[in-house]
Amino acid sequence: VLADMLTRGEISRYVFAAFYLLLLTGCRLNEIQKLKWDFVTRTHLELPDSKTGRRRIPLPREARALLDSLDRREGDRHYNDLQKPWRKIRSEADLDDVRVHDLHHTYASVAVMNGIDPFMLKEILGHKNLTTTLRYAHLSDDAVQKAAGRIANRLALTLGATH
Repeated sequence: VLADMLTRGEISRYVFAAFYLLLLTGCRLNEIQKLKWDFVTRTHLELPDSKTGRRRIPLPREARALLDSLDRREGDRHYNDLQKPWRKIRSEADLDDVRVHDLHHTYASVAVMNGIDPFMLKEILGHKNLTTTLRYAHLSDDAVQKAAGRIANRLALTLGATH
C-alpha cells in the first residue's frame, strides 16, 4: 500500500520513507519524525535525545539505502503531522484499528519470532527494562504452535518416546 500510494503521488517520498524506516528500524514515530541528517552515520542513527535519553540505533543496510535515496533537506523542518497520511494509508490497507505505534510492536514481534534474543531486542528498541520489550513482542499462533512442537519433540526424544 505504501509503494502504491507513493507511485500514485498520494504520499511524498519523505512520508513513504518515514513509515518504511519505522518498520526497518523499530524506532518510535518521534525519533523518525525529528531525525536530522547530522544524526545519521553509515551504521547508526545517533539520537542525542529520545524518550529514553541518548540513543544509538543500528542502521540496517536496507534503511541506509532508503536514506541514501532521499534528497537532503537542511534545517529544522520536519513533518508535524504524520497521523494524517497514516490515516489514509491504514484506510487503504484496511487496517483501520492499527496505530503508528503498532509498527514498533510489529518490529518486536518479527524479531522474537525470528529468534532475536529479548535482551538484544531490548537494546535495539531502547527500552529501559525487559518487561517493556516482552510486552511489545506479540507472537503469532503459528509461531507459538511451532515452538511448542519443538519443545515436545525435544522432550519426547529425551524420554525415548517412539510414537
